[in-house]
Amino acid sequence: MPTFVTDDAVSLNYIDEGTGPVIVLIAGFCAPATSWALQQGALVDAGYRVLSLDRRGHGDSQAHGRGDDPEYGATMARHGQDVENFLTSLDIDDAVLCGGSMGASTMWSYIEQYGTGRVQAAVSVDQTPKMINDPTWTNGFYGLTDDNKDTFFADGVPDTGKGLPKRKTLLAAGKLVARLKAIPKIASSDTPAMKALLHDHSIQDWRETIARTDVPVLMVAGRDSQYWPCAHAADSVAGNPHGHSVVIDKCGHATNMDRPEQFNAAVLNFLRRLPN
Repeated sequence: MPTFVTDDAVSLNYIDEGTGPVIVLIAGFCAPATSWALQQGALVDAGYRVLSLDRRGHGDSQAHGRGDDPEYGATMARHGQDVENFLTSLDIDDAVLCGGSMGASTMWSYIEQYGTGRVQAAVSVDQTPKMINDPTWTNGFYGLTDDNKDTFFADGVPDTGKGLPKRKTLLAAGKLVARLKAIPKIASSDTPAMKALLHDHSIQDWRETIARTDVPVLMVAGRDSQYWPCAHAADSVAGNPHGHSVVIDKCGHATNMDRPEQFNAAVLNFLRRLPN
């Protein structure tokens, strides 16, 4: 894999395939760039240059940062800065950003800090913009509230007992393994840095960022997501004239793996409607 170095001296790996308009794929919590393998070929065949980023602490990228501070860089703000460093390093100024789960929050962090000057469009894949439920927002992570936000993810991501059954999720993961002919490199969630990152991710609220985004936005949701109601997709862009949403049936949180053909078709349909 090629690499680049961030402005705080962390080496990050990425996949670079195809030619044409650029789409940057950003994977979720603990997931590597190779988790987009079921999308890479379809997007390349459709005429896109596909860049898949291993975020810091993920895949084959370097850990979060300074050895004397294991939680250094484990924030959504820093991960958003890494996207800016990535686009700048590769001189990309008209990218479609596509983030899955925490990768979507990374995308919103980038847009919140740097705007859309380098962004043609944004695609969020089954990630609610606000994970904490309250009277103004009931599309958060099942069971997460202000009262328990500091302990809710202490032991990792809990099983909500909702959504697509685990056996069907395992079948979806098998599709990815078959394509890669290997088990993807999943980062450990049980480190100080990853625990800090998950907590920081869980307390963010990107609703205003999405409302202000002035390029086309597509919110994709799995009808049977294990983590939050699929209504988050439409509700997130209800006030943004550039917003679109789609719900994929018989599909859980790992939308791009659970229903790759339907997911790829939805994204390509969105991309074809973008202004030239």
